[in-house]
Amino acid sequence: MTNASPAIGIDLGTSYSVIAIHRNDAVEIIPNSQGNRVTPSCVAFTRDERLIGEGAIYQAPNNAENTIYAAKRLIGRKFDDEAIQGDIKKFPFCVMEADGQMKIKVNYRNQEPTFFPEQISAMVLEKLKEDAEAFLGHAISNVVITCPAYFNDEQRKATTSAANIAGLNVLRLINEPTAAALAYGMNVQNVGRKNVLIFDFGGGTFDVSILTMKDKDYKVRAIKGDTHLGGEDIDQRMVEYFTEEFQRKFDRDISGSKNLLRSLKTQCERAKVLLSQDMQAPVTLAGTSLTGTISRARFEDLNNDLFEKAIDLVAKALRDAEMTKDEINEVVLVGGSSRIPRVQELLQEFFDGKELNKSVHPDECVAYGAAVQAAMLQKATSERMKGLTLIDVCPLSLGIELCDESFSVIIPRNHSLPVKKIKTFYTTFNNQTWTDVEIFEGERPIARANHFLGHFALDGIPPAPKGAKVNVEFEIDENGILLASAIEPRTGKSSKITILNKTRLSKEDAARALKVAEQMKQEDAATRQRFAALHELEQLCTKIRGDIQLVAEENRERVLEKVIEMLEWAHLNRYSAKEAIEEKKNELEIFFNNFSRRI
Repeated sequence: MTNASPAIGIDLGTSYSVIAIHRNDAVEIIPNSQGNRVTPSCVAFTRDERLIGEGAIYQAPNNAENTIYAAKRLIGRKFDDEAIQGDIKKFPFCVMEADGQMKIKVNYRNQEPTFFPEQISAMVLEKLKEDAEAFLGHAISNVVITCPAYFNDEQRKATTSAANIAGLNVLRLINEPTAAALAYGMNVQNVGRKNVLIFDFGGGTFDVSILTMKDKDYKVRAIKGDTHLGGEDIDQRMVEYFTEEFQRKFDRDISGSKNLLRSLKTQCERAKVLLSQDMQAPVTLAGTSLTGTISRARFEDLNNDLFEKAIDLVAKALRDAEMTKDEINEVVLVGGSSRIPRVQELLQEFFDGKELNKSVHPDECVAYGAAVQAAMLQKATSERMKGLTLIDVCPLSLGIELCDESFSVIIPRNHSLPVKKIKTFYTTFNNQTWTDVEIFEGERPIARANHFLGHFALDGIPPAPKGAKVNVEFEIDENGILLASAIEPRTGKSSKITILNKTRLSKEDAARALKVAEQMKQEDAATRQRFAALHELEQLCTKIRGDIQLVAEENRERVLEKVIEMLEWAHLNRYSAKEAIEEKKNELEIFFNNFSRRI
């Protein structure tokens, strides 16, 4: 494999993201600029700069309204979606509807710009890209990105849009639990034939996938999931609990303070992690007298219905796969929330005491598998991957609405990918010359109860008595993205889908998003240069203090006063232009040279 075409895999997570590369017959997790192997999927806007990852997290308690997290929950969704409306009420930042689309409004550079959720996700991907390029020493463009198995068509296309805005070309979208299965399989000797259940409980989503592995052939049998079930929901339960506790114990209502609620959320996230090891955990809001503790038992009671919901989805996946739990050879834990002891207890009870497999790293295995998939697509010459094949499935049934409003399935859920299906329909009235095809995905018998994807029209049908044939063709590619068309067989006239759904970025919106991304990239570079200039000025001040013996004794006080003057200027003018800072540094150098024998 050449440096110009590395195999890159990205786990774009709700809470944290990870990037990995396959090279030298092994997978490496790429550390970020702070040396950490996971990067918070968080973006913040301050008076003069944009922060991504750790920097965004650190300042969040003091800037909650402009710190964006969990954008993955918004991506590809409609503003009026019931689950989205529930999230919006809890977010400290502003999510609004503009021109029929969902946008996030922030304060930045004394303005109030708005961003599509795709743009926020693109900023996280851009950060991962920059870190990977710094680590590898060359540019990257082609990637495999993971997404929840239960992401619908809109969410998958929105994920691809986010990658494109970040300057990345998506070779493949791969389901997160399928990627985890690849990571598991690559590290197991002599897999033989196994039925493996991947239990993927992450920060924002839950997925369960059942695969049959036979040596190097991996076939997904069934998937189930919930795109609104994860660590974010668990954290929110704790936030609500402590908000009520502080009101009861201290007569202090913090529900109206976005910064205090954001600080509380951070504390609850830490407490959740501690409770996987300890029987109780403290929660303290810095700068206030508000303190409390939560026991593991209380934590489990607050969230037990969420845990049981995940187990119920496991049972449904087994039914879809037409398997019994006794036929599952391995239950593999994936995702940060799978570390919760009560979750493991319920899962082990469901499988009648079967030992759970914890051999893969719950935070890194998805990116690991994505890197393996990228290497497969780029035909990496690896002995371990020789002959490796992967067959995934579509998560939801896809079909069209009939004239009686029923849902006619063309591709059923859990069908192997890629797939192409043709189904024949008939005109419903005499001399019908056109038909409107409305496309949905879901499992409800009434079309409108499912998720609407879009519609397209086929016109030019030759006039004829009702009952004339129209063939509708659905094709789902390896990314799980739908292509649809209708064909009139007598004339061969056809029409392909044109999605009119408002959740998708138009060509104009996408072009504007790319322009904004490039502009912000330039602004970030200017900010880094400004901070570098400030650092050099401050370093010069430190150096002069260390070299003060080079100045005649009668002039030392004057020189030190100049140093203090420059440090005060730097503190008060941190947002000045790089050129102004460099001018001050030169001024100080000249001043010191006038009183010293050397610098």
